[in-house]
Amino acid sequence: MARTSSSGGGKAGRPVTLALVAQRAGVSTQTVSNALNSPELLAPGTLARVQEAIAELDYRPHRAARSLRTRSSLLIGYGVQPASSGRSTPVLDGFLHALSDSADRAGYRILLFAEPAAEGAGPSATGGTGDYDELLREQSVDAFVLSGTHRGDPRPGLLHKRGVPFVAFGRSWSARDTGDWVDVDGAYGTAAAVDHLVAAGHRRIAFLGWPRGSGSGDDRARGWREAMRRHRLSVRDLRLSSVDDVDAARDTMRRALPGVTAVVTASDTLALGCYRALWDAGLSPGEDVAVTGFDDSPAAALLSPSLSSVHQPLEEVGRACIRLLVSRIRNPGAAPEQILLEPSLVVRDSSAVRSAGGPAPGPQR
Repeated sequence: MARTSSSGGGKAGRPVTLALVAQRAGVSTQTVSNALNSPELLAPGTLARVQEAIAELDYRPHRAARSLRTRSSLLIGYGVQPASSGRSTPVLDGFLHALSDSADRAGYRILLFAEPAAEGAGPSATGGTGDYDELLREQSVDAFVLSGTHRGDPRPGLLHKRGVPFVAFGRSWSARDTGDWVDVDGAYGTAAAVDHLVAAGHRRIAFLGWPRGSGSGDDRARGWREAMRRHRLSVRDLRLSSVDDVDAARDTMRRALPGVTAVVTASDTLALGCYRALWDAGLSPGEDVAVTGFDDSPAAALLSPSLSSVHQPLEEVGRACIRLLVSRIRNPGAAPEQILLEPSLVVRDSSAVRSAGGPAPGPQR
């Protein structure tokens, strides 16, 4: 039986072994092994007892020994693309932390690799399969987490054809869903923004999103449009488009400001462009024109006025991605599973309802 490394828990500095965990839980070493590798084989009470012993002893399976035993790398590939001008990337920090932490708890590590952006498919879309081919040829990873999915994305089809486990952060945006995915309901988020603005008395509510063709961008536009129609409000000439860039968004809004009392945007970057267009026109965000963003980036609360924005549960997305992926690795033939999570609108000064002469209310979810 392979010995294991430990960051504590053993008596007199001894490394914590599978046998010590078994002794603490009152089970066999094979039962502990099953708890780590095939928990579905154990009764719930037994599994809980073993997991408690693992936590108490801070037991960590020796990755090299486990890799040799299972003939796998115990690595999960995740492609990242470089930040472009005007984009706010800190919103993904919570997702990546939850992804890495959940993978570690399942006995895996996340391998980050550079991935090029896909042209014309939204601000976070990725494209190409060359890096995936190379990693698979080198047998560097066991599975992948995808993000930046978009219409025509070749990656899900490639991995599905090769029988490589994967889960996507984002829907496939095609008529045929391939594989497991976890996503945030963008339409729900922009609809919530419209509902909030209508309740505040707004009727001419524009939408500033990305050019048509990106799955997530079109989804956010759909939420705005359907909410407007539900409130019997016109959407004519109120659908605006800009690349995800502050200056481009400012230029678009300069031409659209007359007659608009509120703007729902597809990102906090676009919302900042709205701010600048309003300032250029001598108007005040939140006073003359209400603005809402999407992503609830760290900058949203720091802007003046603070920006109302749709918050995505990215930590929950990261945990769910690893849960689905580990399940897929253990049971390749199971039916695909899809999870759609609801975001929440964080209301701040840029759209908060004010009583006559009263102070602006604090953030609300």
